[in-house]
Amino acid sequence: MEAVCRSSDEIKKIRRAGKVVAQCHKELQKRVRAGVKTNDIEKFIAGFFAKHGAVAAQKGYKGYPYVSCVSVNEVACHGFPSSYELQNGDIVTVDMVADVGGWKADSAYTYMIGEVSLEARKLVRAAKAAMRAGIEAIEIGRDLADIGYAIERRAELDGYKVVASFAGHGIGREIHEQPQVLHVRTETTGIKLQEGMVITIEPIVTAGSTELYIAHDGWTARTIDHSLTAQFEHTVAVKKQGPQLLTALHTPRKTSHAAKRA
Repeated sequence: MEAVCRSSDEIKKIRRAGKVVAQCHKELQKRVRAGVKTNDIEKFIAGFFAKHGAVAAQKGYKGYPYVSCVSVNEVACHGFPSSYELQNGDIVTVDMVADVGGWKADSAYTYMIGEVSLEARKLVRAAKAAMRAGIEAIEIGRDLADIGYAIERRAELDGYKVVASFAGHGIGREIHEQPQVLHVRTETTGIKLQEGMVITIEPIVTAGSTELYIAHDGWTARTIDHSLTAQFEHTVAVKKQGPQLLTALHTPRKTSHAAKRA
């Protein structure tokens, strides 16, 4: 499994796509609310991308028919936009990949609709914390497996589980490039994080079973016990000065790295 290392110029190109994704999520924060149909979210993303010179890289990828994935409540990922109207108390994950000039960036946010339960709020908070733990584990020279260790450890400390059947990945010219980035504990991979690697960190965190089933559409993945799931994702460049978020409007200051495996 050979990782691709990008030049500074190539990372800037990925960042342009990432900025479109970040701006789109910022606009969605104002629009995703009770009464909105999930296919209205799809339409907004399609229009926003077109306005900002981006192509929706998900549409047509391996036959996927939409520009976004809109996953409500127990849908872990790959939810189809539909006529479903978001309800007060729902949580919904919106995942999108923008392509600008042949370079791609990928990001997902979980949005809370109206007054959500305390349990749902805690889950969403834990999913974001798990993603951040994975990002903080990124440091040149560390093993790729340290990311999954940090993510799962953070989720477990918060009382949740990480879905192991979906992973992060390299990204750049293609949506999915090497290496695969697992979000759970594994043996050391022997793959060291290197300057210029660009990867996604995108753990799916659940309040119940991590076992999923795929719906008849061949894409929609739901928890087998219908427990809630939440997910956050950023596209991240590995840099000497620390991880650089390519799908954030502003890259936060470097934080301390997550603890290495015991």
